[in-house]
Amino acid sequence: MENNKQELKKNLGISTAMATVVGCVIGSGVFLKPQAIYTATGGAPGLGMIAWLITGLVCIAAAMTFAEVAIMIPKTGGMVAYLEEAFGRKVGFLAGWMQTILFYPAMIAALSVAFAQQAALFVGDGLILPVAIVAIIIVIVLNGLGSAVGGGAQVVFTICKLIPLILLMVFGFIKGSGDNPIFSPMIGPDLNPAVVLGQLMIAVLFAFEGWTNVGAIAGEMKNPGKDLPVAIVGGVSIIMAVYFVINLAYLWVLPADEMMNIAVPASAVAIAVFGDFGGKIISVGIMISVLGAANGFVLSGSRVCYSLAAEGTLPGSKSLAKLSKTQVPFNAILLVSILGALYAVSGQFNMLTNLAVFSCWIFYTLTFMAVIRLRKTQPDTVRTYKVPLYPIIPAIAIISGLYVIVNQLFMSGLQTTVLSAISIVVTLIGIPVYAATTKGKNAR
Repeated sequence: MENNKQELKKNLGISTAMATVVGCVIGSGVFLKPQAIYTATGGAPGLGMIAWLITGLVCIAAAMTFAEVAIMIPKTGGMVAYLEEAFGRKVGFLAGWMQTILFYPAMIAALSVAFAQQAALFVGDGLILPVAIVAIIIVIVLNGLGSAVGGGAQVVFTICKLIPLILLMVFGFIKGSGDNPIFSPMIGPDLNPAVVLGQLMIAVLFAFEGWTNVGAIAGEMKNPGKDLPVAIVGGVSIIMAVYFVINLAYLWVLPADEMMNIAVPASAVAIAVFGDFGGKIISVGIMISVLGAANGFVLSGSRVCYSLAAEGTLPGSKSLAKLSKTQVPFNAILLVSILGALYAVSGQFNMLTNLAVFSCWIFYTLTFMAVIRLRKTQPDTVRTYKVPLYPIIPAIAIISGLYVIVNQLFMSGLQTTVLSAISIVVTLIGIPVYAATTKGKNAR
């Protein structure tokens, strides 16, 4: 499998690469995150709108930095492989452990809860947990049927993602009053802008999740050294513009202090614009889009789990490394999905996404640091792509990552601090797990 990947033809130009970046990133967050954003700002729109731009710039710096190590180390496992190379197998394992136990299950849980919250328009609020579990069962079945079925479903999900996005942007401006404030006030009274910005970045980073896929397309690009930075900057700039415009359209229809009290703001905007029936049709499109995002995270998360199991570093590795008759790691699919179902019991979409983003950004920041470390420890290794303006761009990525981590740990209230601490503890449990599974093996 890995050899086939390495032998793929280098036939992707800038436009295809840019479209890939955009397609990987735009998902469910743009429909679901305004509530968390305007709750953090105290119902004020200004800093919430600016956060979409600031976080987009951070993601450009992050993606351009991440791409150097991703292209330099074209191994199966992604971030796990990069951190192994830079900091040793134990750190790489902890990244995979975190993704398997925390990140992917929390994302699957959050998206299933979001699906159920949308479905509440049709079945009422009393069935959110059962509907969330049903959503997870659906994506388990889709992934279990094989990659061809999953890939076909993903095409449908992508189309259904774009339809509500375009309709809300266009008709929000046509039918909205435009009377609501957009940039003022910047923030609610008695709130600290530095603290709130960190909370906003955590919320918005969920919507930008997917920029780490930039390394996957590099091996098929005609000239990655020249074209990849353009694809990253161009692709994320397009995403920033789309996110900014649709959030502007939301505010054109509903004020920020109203959206902060609505679990699914995009559906409320759709109902305000298209009426009850039309709004429900748009909501179905959003539900399918959210389900598609969950499908993608089950697909990716199970492969990280399978990769660790194939190396024998997870408890139950022999079972988790087995492939089904449809040539998918079905036991690994079950593991990340069942964990997702357990997390979904909380019913807290924003809490789950915050947990996921915080957990992964610890290791994203380590990956940014790995670029600098590998420049020192492996200066002679061929790099077909080097991050521009080194070390400025990596420094921006590292500082931004540390800001997000510190903000969540110490500046965003007791509940967030406890949640972040639990994330770290669960990640560190991976150390004795690694010690037990590699006992007697050549580990470092």
